[in-house]
Amino acid sequence: MNKIYSNGSYLKDNPTWHEEDSPWKAEQIAKILLRNNIHPASVCEIGCGAGEILRSLKGRMNGNVKYFGYEISPQAFEICRQKKTENLEFYLKDLLAEDGSKFDVVMAIDVFEHIENCYEFLRKLHPKGRYQVFHIPLDLSVQTVLRATPIANARKSVGHIHYFTKETALAILNDTGYEVVDHFYTNWSLDLPHRGWKSSLLKLPRKILYSIQKDWCVRIFGGSSLLVLTR
Repeated sequence: MNKIYSNGSYLKDNPTWHEEDSPWKAEQIAKILLRNNIHPASVCEIGCGAGEILRSLKGRMNGNVKYFGYEISPQAFEICRQKKTENLEFYLKDLLAEDGSKFDVVMAIDVFEHIENCYEFLRKLHPKGRYQVFHIPLDLSVQTVLRATPIANARKSVGHIHYFTKETALAILNDTGYEVVDHFYTNWSLDLPHRGWKSSLLKLPRKILYSIQKDWCVRIFGGSSLLVLTR
């Protein structure tokens, strides 16, 4: 594990551990499950961070679903453990080291771009769920490559060490044994509040091109992630 997640460095740079984006992410996850008629009895999130995605998802899903969050950062666990409720449990453990643990749906939301050996991580994660949900930042675009600083900043501030396009994200899942069931873009640059004047400046061209040709918009302007349902 990168030491920034255990020594407090990540928390210092990201004091909310991205709680503010969690309801929006939970909405996307609920959408992809429901449109594929998946009604799980158990949902697990590896690298659950502040636990807000699971708590928000719990409020959106019908039925008697049990939710489990696994986190290896002591600082993040101190945040998420306070959100424990009926049918919502959190563990300061590595899910991949837990023998016999299996769930209807296992989620890795903005996780494997942080993992040094992401191939090994993905292969070990596969048998933990009947279905898997991944949310993958698409850091590579024309504008991020030309400017260079967005990728460098993502590495420094949020710990991304792997960078993907839609095509390479789907390819790594295929390479590690996953069958892609469904996927779609999540356009955080349009849906979430702006984060600086540069983001505001790009909003209009992004909105226009996204309405015409989503793939080209994401390849050129970025500002999106990929939500993928696999089995």
